Amino acid sequence: MNQETTTMLDKTHRVAVDAPALDGGIKKPNLMTVEQAKDMSVADMTTLFKDHLNPGQLHFMKLLGFNKIKIETAEGMYYVDQNGRKILDFFGGFGSLALGHNHQRLIAARKQFQDENRHEIAIAFMSQYAAALAKNLAEIAPGDLDMVFLGSSGSEAMEAAIKLAERVAGPKRPRIVYAENSFHGKTRGVLSITDGPLYRGDFQLLDNNVKVPFGDIEAIRRAFESDPTIGVLVLETIQGGGGINIAPPEFWQEVRALCNKHGVIWVADEVQCGVGRSGRFFAFEYANVVPDITAVAKSLGGGKTAMAAMIARREIYMKAYGTPKTAMIHAHATFGGIGEASITAIETLNVLYDEDLIENAAVQGEYLLERLTALKDKYPKIIKDVRGQGLMIGLEFQDFSQTLPLVLRPVVAVLDDKLKGSLSGFIGALLLRDYDTLVAFTEYNRNVIRLLPPLICERQHVDQLCDALDDLLGRGIIRIVKDFVGSQFG
Repeated sequence: MNQETTTMLDKTHRVAVDAPALDGGIKKPNLMTVEQAKDMSVADMTTLFKDHLNPGQLHFMKLLGFNKIKIETAEGMYYVDQNGRKILDFFGGFGSLALGHNHQRLIAARKQFQDENRHEIAIAFMSQYAAALAKNLAEIAPGDLDMVFLGSSGSEAMEAAIKLAERVAGPKRPRIVYAENSFHGKTRGVLSITDGPLYRGDFQLLDNNVKVPFGDIEAIRRAFESDPTIGVLVLETIQGGGGINIAPPEFWQEVRALCNKHGVIWVADEVQCGVGRSGRFFAFEYANVVPDITAVAKSLGGGKTAMAAMIARREIYMKAYGTPKTAMIHAHATFGGIGEASITAIETLNVLYDEDLIENAAVQGEYLLERLTALKDKYPKIIKDVRGQGLMIGLEFQDFSQTLPLVLRPVVAVLDDKLKGSLSGFIGALLLRDYDTLVAFTEYNRNVIRLLPPLICERQHVDQLCDALDDLLGRGIIRIVKDFVGSQFG
């Protein structure tokens, strides 16, 4: 046992020894109140984040200047910080804010639910709220995607999807095909088919998988034909963490045909691109195909609650869990489909259609692509590519690590590895600092800015973002780098 571990255990032991005896009463620890949390200073937030949450993440926030901001309120397309500054949100919580911040219909529905003392957790009984949400999802989903499992995260929904698919495929066909640059979650099962060395780390993951290039139908065909033990195919319809990568409708049509031919279960991961973000409720609808299983999350909770769902074809679901003996193998988890989360998702779905937000995602997404493409034409030495669908857009910058003037290379070399050669980090930090606009980059391709604004986004918001980008890019690479580096050491 090393000294660090011994010291940690000694501290734990002292705490246990110092605890008061039960017969003397239990002393309340020094707990913070909600009011104290709301009034906390940035300095105190930094200390607590470092001491109790994630010091490494705080380091990265400091690099981008995010550590100086305390968000006080949020409404619609904007955050408001401690100084009253409005920050335009084109990050959208990794796509979890389809309705924007604090949509009034969601607040009203949640408040009424609590005022009426409705039940949250009633596992022993049927829940009318979970049942209504499942009905709504089945109503929206095409084909016979009728059976729903409710959870609280995208990872949980994808774990449910993989378990269902593996159970139907059977023990003789345990292998799973997944794509390069995929992101399906951080829990152990789906982490095994997530193509990120940083996330996979030194964990002992499942090895029953085959990796193919995203969008390569011939690679999938070869895998299916050469390995009869393959039973499941898992693909994001639009890759998020991989850099906002899309495949044409013909690819998905061939995927469906190949899976039919070889008896492979197709799981469509729509955790980030689903719930209207692509300009359709499901992105796979553009190809007029239906997967065997899909998963949605993020915006399903309307930005107010954690909610996720796996939706499966009835035939698939019933084969795995359709008898009294098998029904409890994967019944709802403790917090899957709880009352307030379910009614929030029900209201979210109604708002999406009542306010035509899915159509708005298509319209504003087309305009955003148009404006970004014009910027690409204006700054070809800076912008490499623009791609996406609906309001899920990737803006990829040229890798300037080899083209940066020699005089600036030593300065850039002292920066964090995540930022070397990554113009998107510089752009993101300066957009926030100088233009009050929030964006983020993708996990695997650090040259790509990920744009996932709320679906309430209007033309004026697109113009605000693109005008800011135009002004910033107009400075040129050298000044952008100098301005960013200056913010690090200024």
